Amino acid sequence: MNPLLQNTLILTLILGFAAKEWLSRRYQATVHANANDTKLELAMFISLLALAQPIALLGADKVCTWLMPGQRDAWAGLPWWAMVGILLLADDMTQYWWHRLSHTPLLWPLHRAHHSAQYMSIRITYRNNFFYYLMMPGLWLAGVLLFLGLGKVYAFYIVVKMAVILGAHCAWRWDEPLYRIPALRPLMWLVERTISTPATHWAHHALSNADGIGHYKGNFGNLLFVWDMLFGSAHITRRYPPAVGLQDDKLFGEEHWADQMFYPLSQSARAHSALRPGGRPYEEAADAATAGS
Repeated sequence: MNPLLQNTLILTLILGFAAKEWLSRRYQATVHANANDTKLELAMFISLLALAQPIALLGADKVCTWLMPGQRDAWAGLPWWAMVGILLLADDMTQYWWHRLSHTPLLWPLHRAHHSAQYMSIRITYRNNFFYYLMMPGLWLAGVLLFLGLGKVYAFYIVVKMAVILGAHCAWRWDEPLYRIPALRPLMWLVERTISTPATHWAHHALSNADGIGHYKGNFGNLLFVWDMLFGSAHITRRYPPAVGLQDDKLFGEEHWADQMFYPLSQSARAHSALRPGGRPYEEAADAATAGS
């Protein structure tokens, strides 16, 4: 795929989902972002495109050129379906595990920014800590696969993946009306177990798990929800949580955008925070146990 065509398709996807958010009035009704949110999301989007992604992709190319120069384009002759399979394993499955590990205490500070938004929208798709992407194994492996000759298939793959990820975060819930059509129930049963949908991904962003809808320690899939089905982290309800975000922000106030983006270089001054040494995030279950004792 021509790079210009690839970028045009991605831009069209972004504008298309943005238009659906606006025309459905879901954006106006549910997205109440402040200046702190906007600074974080804009800075992360620019830094991902201008720094983290080029560093990973070009860095991997330089390392491969140094270590195995004779292997450039060695896999270019593989059939397209084999290339897609390799990309799903090397990029999407590794991203599932990176995402899952990012919900552990060690890596949570690099990912909490993505969950601190109190709304769902395409604008939060790449809202994360800068180092979350710089260290993402899938990005570096993608650079290796581009070196090995999977570039043309990768371009199509990334457009499809972007469509699914944007759709899963979109304030306009594209799957909601489809669940209400009886004839589509078998198809939607398959779809929601194959790719990430708003219902499953919104559950991952839920403010609480207490209502049986939220599942913020599961539903980690990006393109494929298959990984959640396979590795036991899936939770499907076809419902949407009443609120998204983080309990500790509700209780103690939001973190500054620079601390969220640049931790550990920039650290929180908040007493109860995962963004400072020795700090810990609010734990719903632990707090509930304390309240009941």
